[in-house]
Amino acid sequence: MTELGTVVIRGVIGFFLLFLLARIMGKKHITDMTFYEYIVGIAIGSIAAEMTFGTEVRISNFVVGMVLWAVFPMVISQLELKSFRFRTLTEGNSTVLMENGVIYEDRLRKESLTVDELMIHLRQKDVFKLDDVESAVMEKNGQISVLKKSDAQPVTSKDMGLTAEPEHQPRIVIVDGNVMEKSLSDYGYEKEWLKDELGKQGVDRFSDVFLCQIDSGGNIYVDLFNDKQKMPQIKQKLLVAADIKKLQESLRAFSIQTENQQAKQTYLKQADQLDVLLDNLSSYIKE
Repeated sequence: MTELGTVVIRGVIGFFLLFLLARIMGKKHITDMTFYEYIVGIAIGSIAAEMTFGTEVRISNFVVGMVLWAVFPMVISQLELKSFRFRTLTEGNSTVLMENGVIYEDRLRKESLTVDELMIHLRQKDVFKLDDVESAVMEKNGQISVLKKSDAQPVTSKDMGLTAEPEHQPRIVIVDGNVMEKSLSDYGYEKEWLKDELGKQGVDRFSDVFLCQIDSGGNIYVDLFNDKQKMPQIKQKLLVAADIKKLQESLRAFSIQTENQQAKQTYLKQADQLDVLLDNLSSYIKE
C-alpha cells in the first residue's frame, strides 16, 4: 500500500473514532466545559490528527490513547455527580467579583481578570454602569453571571400586577409549502383552521408559504416564497376587530359564570365599552 493510501485510511479511522467518542462523551456545549474538559478535547483531537500522519507509530497505540483520554473524563464526571467534595476539587468554586455594587479587587487578581475584561463581560450582559450591578459572579466555566439591581431590571407583568398566560414552545407548521400536521395537531388545531388563519393574512394556498410558525396562543407568523407580496392591510384591520369581538364575548361569558355580583357588573360594563370602541373604529376598519 502506498504512503498516501495509508494516510487516507488512518485519517478515516481517526475521524470516525473521534466522532464516536464525541457522541459517547455527551453534548455539553463548549462554553459549559470546565478547564480540564476543554484540555481533554484538545488532547483527543491532537491524537486523532497525529494518527493520520504518524505512520511510524502503530495505529492501535493511537486508538488506545484516544480511548483512555475519553474514558477518564467520563469516570471523573460520574464521580462528580456522586460527590460534592470531589466536584469542588476538580471544578473549583464560583467567585463573587462584585456584591452590593462593591468590586473585590483581590478576587479579580486571583482570577487574573483586569478591570477592562470585567467591563467587557458586563457590557455583554447589557450592563454599562457599574452602579447597576447588584452582584457579578465568575462561574466555573469562566463566564460571568450578572444580577442587576431591582431598579435597573426591566419591568415584568408580575411587577405590574398582571397575570400573563403561560407560553409554550412555538411550532413550525408549514415548511416549503408542506403542512406539518403533527405539529399542528399538538396544539389542537386542524388544517382548515390554519387555512382560515392564512386567509386572514391574504394567503390562499399552503404552497405559497415558505415558513409558518404558530405559538401557544394561536398566533401565526408567515413568510411567503414571494417576498415582494405584501399582506393586505385591510385583513389585519379586520383581524383586530375580530379579536375585540372575541374579548367582548369572553367578558360576557365571565359575567355569566361568576357568582360575584360586583365582578359580574364589571365584566358587563367593560363588554359594553368595547361596543363603543368598535363603533368608534368602524369607519377605519371597513373592507
